Amino acid sequence: MRQENQRLADLLRDDQDAIVKSWTAEYQANAGGRGVSQTLFGEQMAILKALEAGVRADGNAAGFESTAWTPLRDVLAQLSASRAAQGETADVTSAFVLAIKRPIFEGLQRHRGELESQIEVLWAASAIVDRMAQWTISTYQRSREEIISRQQHELLELSTPVIKLWDGVLAVPVIGTLDSSRAQIVMETLLERLVESGSELAIIDITGVPTVDTLVAQHLMKTVTAIRLMGAESIISGIRPQIAQTIVHLGIDLQGIQTKATLADALSEALRRTGHTVARRAG
Repeated sequence: MRQENQRLADLLRDDQDAIVKSWTAEYQANAGGRGVSQTLFGEQMAILKALEAGVRADGNAAGFESTAWTPLRDVLAQLSASRAAQGETADVTSAFVLAIKRPIFEGLQRHRGELESQIEVLWAASAIVDRMAQWTISTYQRSREEIISRQQHELLELSTPVIKLWDGVLAVPVIGTLDSSRAQIVMETLLERLVESGSELAIIDITGVPTVDTLVAQHLMKTVTAIRLMGAESIISGIRPQIAQTIVHLGIDLQGIQTKATLADALSEALRRTGHTVARRAG
């Protein structure tokens, strides 16, 4: 390993206190007072130790994808995922990493008499920190995309609950657009609940679905077919006049699928099928 890289690694080890102190001040100034978490010191020490190990093992920013930098990449990935989960922005997260550059330069300036080639060490340190910031941004974006994807899936599940009305009868109120991904969640959740509850009838209410086109009708028919394969029956309610006209105009065949105009009609049919009656209490 080049002597300059050895001196840089020694600086990261021997001047930790000064680097961390200056790093914190620089970060607070750049972040405008935002993003200073309670775990800041632990994050700084983890990065410093991994950075020192990477410089000693490789010291070349161009080889940042090599195994020598794996500990540092892992630390930065964990940092990015943590900041993304906390709702921190990408620029503040990147600013945290970049804020270490000035403390390193200051440390090298203090020890300039011990270094034979100050410019080369400064350039190497700058290139490494820049590469760290780039890696942090890329991993932050991936973490953020994973969080958004997971939240969207959870929202879809929450927006389409499967409700047990009484023994043997489930209901699925669908509100909003029924696209392919949501239809898949409706089908999977409904089939799972049919198995768990042993229900024989499922009411799919589309009163809250603004429009029914060929794609939506196909999703509904697939769901009904899957329910039948499970040995249960289904009723589609919420067929408003506009939806009925659209279905006829599109030539969609709902033959064999029982439909009702309102959820109340579907509930009445479910009561009849299960042998239940509802009576007004006298007085």
